[in-house]
Amino acid sequence: MFKRRIGIAVLPVVLLAANAACGAQTKPSQEWVGTWAASPMLALPGYSVRAFTGETLREIVHISNGGGQVRVRFSNEFGADPLTLRDAHAALSAGGAAIQPGTDHALTFGGAAEVRIAPGAAVFSDPVALTAPPFSDLAISFYVPNQILRAETYHSFADQDNFAADGDVAGAAALPQPATFPSWYFLSGVDVPAAEGARAIVALGDSITDGAHSAANANRRWPDVLAARLKQEPGLEQVSVLNEGIGGNRVLNENAGPSALSRFDRDVLAQDGVKYLIVLEGINDIGHTARPSGPEDEIDAAQVEFGLKQMADAAHEHGIKVYGATLTPFAGASYYSDRGEQMREEVNRWIRASGVFDAVIDFDQITRDEADPTRFNPEYDCGDHLHPGDEGYKAMGAGIDLKLFEK
Repeated sequence: MFKRRIGIAVLPVVLLAANAACGAQTKPSQEWVGTWAASPMLALPGYSVRAFTGETLREIVHISNGGGQVRVRFSNEFGADPLTLRDAHAALSAGGAAIQPGTDHALTFGGAAEVRIAPGAAVFSDPVALTAPPFSDLAISFYVPNQILRAETYHSFADQDNFAADGDVAGAAALPQPATFPSWYFLSGVDVPAAEGARAIVALGDSITDGAHSAANANRRWPDVLAARLKQEPGLEQVSVLNEGIGGNRVLNENAGPSALSRFDRDVLAQDGVKYLIVLEGINDIGHTARPSGPEDEIDAAQVEFGLKQMADAAHEHGIKVYGATLTPFAGASYYSDRGEQMREEVNRWIRASGVFDAVIDFDQITRDEADPTRFNPEYDCGDHLHPGDEGYKAMGAGIDLKLFEK
């Protein structure tokens, strides 16, 4: 299920030995750390998504760590056809569909202004010199020329306005007559050079990690709150946070996006500089037992626990510390059931006591109503009894012990 990547560690040793034999000098490769990420999903035209062709996209991302260079990852993971992108740019956002004067930089791919990404593949741009302070909003612009795209790769819920305009206007200071859309298309990551002490946290989760019902364009998800706290903590200023949440995601089964198990290699192990993992997954697996649509929905707490352990074990094999987050209350939510609550409590007991995780982040205790622990604290409930509002996300991010991220 998980890539062990044995061969990757062998090749550099062989090359170094050959170079030493010939008296050649080896040049250290640039090390990178992820500063922003979003988990790719399948976008099918007609399902509240739109198809882009012959248009420029300008997508806004809020980075964590800063740097003097950036490189951008584009994905065609779910495409049925090759994806061609052209005239890509990176700049500092000036708000809306505009960029800050003097910050626009063209991106290349192996020196070329156009890249063709095979179905199922992802590519990084060449590094470009762009001074990006911590917590900058970057505007990543690129032209999608006319082509056949039967399926597209995107991240459905950005909680961020992104923009499209007709024709190739990727270098424009402000897009002409832009349309607004709420997702990130073809864009899955941004890296910066790894400064001394740089390392990344991956937050793997569902809509509660993705930031559902938090204020739009405000970066108030709990991973954003955590990132802001880290920058204020001496010695932890170079710890970035990568949000790999997908609304509706499950541990065991496909639903909204690939399951946590099936996307684990891509969204955790393959991220640059990752040293820590926070897992907040399982409430959607439990919720689907209230109204199962097939035999795969008939799961129990032990199966959720097994899936979480699989991910923790795989991360540990790669030297990543894993922090298990307890599942937040959901009494009153649309898919609540008494059996589901029993499962949630059982999974939470296991997270706290199993010893599988390096530490526990007790989001259940942070967010619950002390008068009725099966329910959200009313001050933190967005109103649907499943998701936090901004105050709830703030409490979650503020309740994480920063000592967990010390070396």
